[in-house]
Amino acid sequence: MYGQHAAMAASTRFTPARMSCRLRMAMVLRSMATALCAVAAAAQAEVSVAPELAQQLQHMASQSAAAATAAAPGARVEVELGRIDPRLKLAPCARIEPYLPTGARLLGRSRIGLRCVEGSVRWNVYLPVTVRLFAQAWVARQALPQGTVLQAAHLMQAEVDLAASADPAYTHAALAIGRALARPVQAGQAVRRSDLRARQFFQAGDLVRVVAVGAGYAISVDAQALGPGFEGQPARVRTESGRVLNGIPTALRRVEVVL
Repeated sequence: MYGQHAAMAASTRFTPARMSCRLRMAMVLRSMATALCAVAAAAQAEVSVAPELAQQLQHMASQSAAAATAAAPGARVEVELGRIDPRLKLAPCARIEPYLPTGARLLGRSRIGLRCVEGSVRWNVYLPVTVRLFAQAWVARQALPQGTVLQAAHLMQAEVDLAASADPAYTHAALAIGRALARPVQAGQAVRRSDLRARQFFQAGDLVRVVAVGAGYAISVDAQALGPGFEGQPARVRTESGRVLNGIPTALRRVEVVL
């Protein structure tokens, strides 16, 4: 019975409110607890609670959307709650506690844990949730083969589901123009970070600037590159004192080291 009532899904669009992500998340979980406790209370009686539950789920979904828009203000959000496995036979529960599993994020396909904390039988299940985050990003105007050096004419803006992949899509064309494609991109496909070849910021033997960043300070020194420096990949450099450091190339002839 529980699974049948919880099988309803809801989707909504929401304009983000000015609340902290922590507060929004707490509101999401409280709303979910309210909805699920209503289901549990009615589980032993054939009482139609579908309209009320649907309204609660829509409210819950909109709050979940607010939590998801922190990284993309003004984005259009769609939240779809899935269904608990209807084959599960869950015992009645006076209080259900929702929680986010370790490592879960409310973007793309995710899940929210539900556990019974006051009942004759303690159980734990997961509710699937899909959060789609639509915003303007740059997509290929036509099919582009591997190795293409992107120009402004190759790109156009379109609404993209930023949450469809953990690989970030480019929302600023300047960050992609002039870069070569590491793989083919189809027409209308969003250009994402992994689609582009890593930039080489220096070669072995080049003089580079090393910036060491610590708690409340930053120190910069000159050093010699011991190998090529590619964007986002570790590189080794030797300072004038002979010390060898490992850092991350972040710009032309620049390496950042965290102390």
